[in-house]
Amino acid sequence: MVMEQAIVAATEPAAVKAPATPAPPVMVITGARKGIGRHLAEYYLDKGLQVIGCSRGESDLVHERYSHMQVDVTAEPQVIQMIAAIRKRWGRLDMLINNAGVASMNHSMLMPGKTAARIVATNLMGTFFCCREAAKVMMKRRWGRIVNLSTVAVPLGLEGEAVYAASKSAVETFTRVLAKEVAAFGITCNALGPTPMDTDLIRGVPQEKIDQILRQMAIPRLGTFDDVANGVDFFISERSSYITGQVLYLGGV
Repeated sequence: MVMEQAIVAATEPAAVKAPATPAPPVMVITGARKGIGRHLAEYYLDKGLQVIGCSRGESDLVHERYSHMQVDVTAEPQVIQMIAAIRKRWGRLDMLINNAGVASMNHSMLMPGKTAARIVATNLMGTFFCCREAAKVMMKRRWGRIVNLSTVAVPLGLEGEAVYAASKSAVETFTRVLAKEVAAFGITCNALGPTPMDTDLIRGVPQEKIDQILRQMAIPRLGTFDDVANGVDFFISERSSYITGQVLYLGGV
């Protein structure tokens, strides 16, 4: 009887374990509370990613794969703590979208130094802090995608946006150099330059100023969130591993 039970047990098929569900890629989006950042957060959640957003204020976005951190990207210690917390909880960071930015449209002769300093601190230094800390995590897995947001105000040289355009021009130069510094670790770094969009950045700008900008573009219309998401998709694609240090402007400037 014991022998028969042993034979039966030996001939029964072994239980097949279900394959473990792979962890979703982890993406960080700065300035994710509203505007472009909010749309990108919702867009990549729909695509199944684990999204961590940050902004100086709270977010009302609720999703099982979304986490929000109140972080001022101009404060270096806060950025360091944010990336450390992400590494500790998820053990990885695959994609960084540096969207946080501020603008103040004013003639150079009239712009206060405090306003100019805030623009540079947010747009350039915030991007630098986030890139530096995120790349440290990406380097360990030898894979990563970084997308920094620029603006068509750089190539168009728009009057009244000297400091804003200068800060974003610096972001583009930083992007090109960083791309060379991290390429050996499988990390790409590119920049995307959106056109004017219906966000807080252009509300309050006279319509004639917006129309003047649009007339300088091959496709004379306001950009959409989907236009931006399409550009980000291109840069973060697995197939874009040979594309780095590039700046893509929308609208045909």
